[in-house]
Amino acid sequence: MIASTLGFGQKHDATDDVPLDSMNGSNKKQKELATWEADLQRRERDIKRREDAVAGAGVPTDDRNWPPFFPIIHHDIANEIPAHSQRLQYLAFASWLGIVFCLAFNVLAVTICWIKGGGVKIFFLAVIYALMGCPLSYILWYRPLYNAMRTDSALKFGWFFMFYLFHIGFCILAAIAPPIVFQGLSLTGILAAIDVFSDHVLVGIFYLIGFGFFCLEVLLSLWVLQKVYMYFRGHK
Repeated sequence: MIASTLGFGQKHDATDDVPLDSMNGSNKKQKELATWEADLQRRERDIKRREDAVAGAGVPTDDRNWPPFFPIIHHDIANEIPAHSQRLQYLAFASWLGIVFCLAFNVLAVTICWIKGGGVKIFFLAVIYALMGCPLSYILWYRPLYNAMRTDSALKFGWFFMFYLFHIGFCILAAIAPPIVFQGLSLTGILAAIDVFSDHVLVGIFYLIGFGFFCLEVLLSLWVLQKVYMYFRGHK
């Protein structure tokens, strides 16, 4: 009876004592894991901050995607331009495509004039206009407007206005084609069309068509300038 009360002669379940070193090792691993997670979160925040800084600076972070058949620039109005500004940006994009088309057609018309005896110098000038005008128009005024719409930067808007006025001035000059360089035949303006019509009717027709394209580009550009100016004034 006494033995039973004191617990003698009874079987007890064995218990495993946890070593102190094992507990310390587990706590150390937990601390290392927490430190690693905190470091990972810090790096993610740094990467996000850098991406936001790049986007705020107007530098595209995506790959080149336009034109689709041979991408050379990054252009994504639908995803990068605010919804209320997209229509105006598409209008400006049409203006840029317009000057590219005008300069390309100008090369075609001047090439025909060269074949008909107009001289090779006017052909080289037309090619220079196209090779310089297309990329410079994109760099000097279209891309600044694109970035201005993204970041609402007054400086970029000012840059656009300055060079877009030069663009409009060139289009007006091309539509007139005064006899300044090689009788103005390197540009398909109205004066050049009148000059070549008496000798070559086909060349004159192409020059008249080019004159019409430059006139349309002037009108579209003036419309874009007005719309962008109203947008700029309304946001400042």
